[in-house]
Amino acid sequence: MNIKGFIMAALFVCAQGLEASAQDMNEMTYSPNETVFKLHAPANAKRVLVKIYADALDGKPVKTLKMKFNGNNQWTATAKGDFKGRFYTFDIPAFNRGETPGIFAKAVGVNGRRGAIINLEETNPKGWEADKRPPLASPADLVIYELHHRDFSIHPSSGIKNKGKFLALTEDKAIKHLQQLGINAVHILPSFDYASIDETQLHKPQYNWGYDPLNYNVPEGSYSTDPYRPDVRIREFKQMVQALHKAGIRVILDVVYNHTYDLSGSAFQRTWPNYFYRKRTDGTYSDGSGCGNETASEQPLMRQFMIESMRHWVKEYHIDGFRVDLMGVHDIETMNLIQAEMQKIDPSIYIYGEGWSAGACAYPQEKLAMKAHTEQMPGIGAFSDEMRDALRGPFSDDHKPAFLAALDGHEESLKFGIVGAIAHPQVDMSQVNYSKKPWANQPTQMISYVSCHDDMCLTDRIRNSIPGITTAELIKLDLLAQTFVFTSQGVPFMLSGEEMLRDKKGVHNSYCSPDSINELNWTNLERFPKVFAYYKGLIALRKAHPAFRLGNAELVRKHLEFIDAPAKMVAFRLKDHAGGDAAKDIVVLLNANREAQVVDIPQGEYRVMVCDGVVNLDGMGKMSGGKVSVDLQSALILMSL
Repeated sequence: MNIKGFIMAALFVCAQGLEASAQDMNEMTYSPNETVFKLHAPANAKRVLVKIYADALDGKPVKTLKMKFNGNNQWTATAKGDFKGRFYTFDIPAFNRGETPGIFAKAVGVNGRRGAIINLEETNPKGWEADKRPPLASPADLVIYELHHRDFSIHPSSGIKNKGKFLALTEDKAIKHLQQLGINAVHILPSFDYASIDETQLHKPQYNWGYDPLNYNVPEGSYSTDPYRPDVRIREFKQMVQALHKAGIRVILDVVYNHTYDLSGSAFQRTWPNYFYRKRTDGTYSDGSGCGNETASEQPLMRQFMIESMRHWVKEYHIDGFRVDLMGVHDIETMNLIQAEMQKIDPSIYIYGEGWSAGACAYPQEKLAMKAHTEQMPGIGAFSDEMRDALRGPFSDDHKPAFLAALDGHEESLKFGIVGAIAHPQVDMSQVNYSKKPWANQPTQMISYVSCHDDMCLTDRIRNSIPGITTAELIKLDLLAQTFVFTSQGVPFMLSGEEMLRDKKGVHNSYCSPDSINELNWTNLERFPKVFAYYKGLIALRKAHPAFRLGNAELVRKHLEFIDAPAKMVAFRLKDHAGGDAAKDIVVLLNANREAQVVDIPQGEYRVMVCDGVVNLDGMGKMSGGKVSVDLQSALILMSL
């Protein structure tokens, strides 16, 4: 057995052991005759109470139960009778930290302060049992579209009725736009119950990305049509998933297990003080998340919590994948156990994350799920900041440009992105930014992107780093950048609205900016039709030609060959019917220079598929091999006849 096989076999055994206790975190089980409560809390809690309320926010308990300690840090209590529609909290007087809905509440009242007693089966929309995740042969076939619920639909021009809601993604206007664009996976920004939005004040405009977790296993109430009814947010989330699945679009959930909104109000702290968080040697709380605290994924209960939480989203909500926020805060072993569990449920579930932390973590660096350790996490992906920053400039300096501004010296970093962060004989790793050795076993472990929610969007970054740029030049560079993304052997990822040439008024960190900064202006589709057509064409081109999505490192090394080109250019060909492609050779020439460039390509007759900002799958004429000219600031893609 090879090393990878040995690791996965060992992790499978560990995951089997965890499965035996999978129900341990099911804190509330309802039936018409009784409701059973269970909580993980230490023996020194001494006394644990369950308080049942008629209201989600106010009033005194209608019933209080004393929980029984059953050993192994488990407490239980049973409320006889039918309590459906009531609300509950756990209270540990000895800790004096306040009441909590528990760490694993699956339904909550408004603002998530109290758990809700409901029958989850009654939240299933019609036909839910028949819902199927769209087929996926390989992560290489994914085209991921990252969106925020409010951004996507809130603008008056969207034509969407349920603005800012889960139900927006069930409407024909939204579905048809996504289908026409051609994406097959929607990555939704945090959609669990988060703390920064007051769900009782939804008549007032409020905005947040949602990276401030409150209840990890319940949909966010502000995205529902009625946050006061616990069943509504659950049902509407499922309706959203169901509608996207029917349209052939997978749903990827952004999960934020690396920190909580705060410490004092955290369900973790109120249930088991200091167990779920890391501390520094001086006793202060570690802050690898940059948000005031960091969770301890290596602790057995935190590890089990993460595994069971993802299992819950997959089983109850039919989620198809996860984007793990600040994955570098978590330990490698936990991420591999999660991957093993998801593969056991469905091998097509895809997990990827940010391969970094926001600060130093109180855990050995070599054990953390950093990008540099991706090789130790088979099947898990990470974002490639090498490609991103080589295209538009470093994250640390919004004014500093790179390849798109026709600066030399970024070609090797882009070649590293083109091959999917794997070892390739033609990539000089000594010239690659950030990474001096390949970090991916397979190209499907690299997320290929140039922009996401976090940072300036692409148009703002180009404007900021190239002062005085015209709109026409901006569009040319925008399209060139995305050509790198969609012809890369990694998994392509785009920010919603880029196909509309969106901007965020130059705001870098718009996590709580108003709608006027974050919203998508759908009239841009009419103002810049060439942009949408090009994005749509690139996606269609990638789907039509398996050579762009080989999904295997050995095949990439065998079939992808870089071509000598002038500075500020990257050129390569996919040769010998790569991936069984109908075209024998595909030649991709990417030119950031402010003038046309001549490149020598293999002899032969070619069909022009992409030229100067236009994509046509039927071809736009023929061209002979030898010396060919590539227009300024654009891509030329040819296919052999």
